[in-house]
Amino acid sequence: MAGNSFGQLFRITTFGESHGEAIGVIIDGCPSQLPVDMEYIQGELDKRKPGQSKITTQRKESDTVRILSGVFEGKTTGTPIMMLIPNEDQRSKDYNHNTDVFRPSHADYTYQTKYGIRDHRGGGRSSARETAARVAAGALAKLLLKTQGIEIVAHVSSVGKINAPNVEITSAQEFINEREKNIVRCADPATAEEMIEFIDSVRKDGDTVGGKVTCHILNCPVGLGEPVFDKLHAELGKAMLSINAVHGFEFGSGFAGSEMRGSEHNDIFVKTHLGDVKTITNYSGGIQGGISNGMPIDFKVAFKPVATIMQTQATIDSSGNAAEISGKGRHDPCVVPRAVPIVEAMAALVIADHWLRNRNTILSQA
Repeated sequence: MAGNSFGQLFRITTFGESHGEAIGVIIDGCPSQLPVDMEYIQGELDKRKPGQSKITTQRKESDTVRILSGVFEGKTTGTPIMMLIPNEDQRSKDYNHNTDVFRPSHADYTYQTKYGIRDHRGGGRSSARETAARVAAGALAKLLLKTQGIEIVAHVSSVGKINAPNVEITSAQEFINEREKNIVRCADPATAEEMIEFIDSVRKDGDTVGGKVTCHILNCPVGLGEPVFDKLHAELGKAMLSINAVHGFEFGSGFAGSEMRGSEHNDIFVKTHLGDVKTITNYSGGIQGGISNGMPIDFKVAFKPVATIMQTQATIDSSGNAAEISGKGRHDPCVVPRAVPIVEAMAALVIADHWLRNRNTILSQA
């Protein structure tokens, strides 16, 4: 199957299925001598793993990652890095009822038509289980970016119609600490409680709900991104839209910017007392002309409701006959709490790749 790789210089290829033996990722292009903090990498995976709370799927996976190549004495060697995450708690029988039936809003019909075969056990390659491999790779990318002072933080900013106010970031770690105090991963405590109560009520109804994740890339240097097809916001958009259940992406002022006048929207340049160039506002979201301008890069990612609901729905089978299907097994009533580390990981992969690409831009940077 094509389309399993992402990035140019910092390049990843993921493999494995939801109910196979394991999932994993091969990372090529990571510079040598990067210290590999396994505790940090495992911590990122723990934020994504299932079975965390009453508002996530109860599938139990430790998501324990092993590095099989590319690391020696705790540092990267510059050769391909292979990370493996065994699957431990598959219940394939939970999917026997949809062997020949197409689940509404799933990839069953499209995969069957495109490939002539599909893995009905949890969706196979189309399952969000694959994103664990991305989080593992993204954690390594984060470690690389931290050497340059670049930090990436995200949180759940909305669930359904419940929206959190803008949260000021004084430090990346303080923001993360506040976010991790609640099971929905919203950095505003009052909104978090409202979100949790709402998600739990939706779960009890046998239904699901969507939401948004807001992400901030801090201390990104000027110059990342390419001027035409590989604009930085285009690369981030592709990365986010490749995540399961993502239906929307906006950066900076986003769609709201279309309702503003240029006199309101233009970000005015100023020079700080330190000699840095900044902008008074940041409607550009830290990117102008497809290239980072040194301001924080801000974007939002919209997730649809999880397609598997614990209600009976009409559908058809592979022969086109009318059928009914009911959700079974263990599924998230709202995916966004577990999507936070996935969004951060994909952002890290984009920025790491473009940071490496930018090192070859001008002679003085070589």
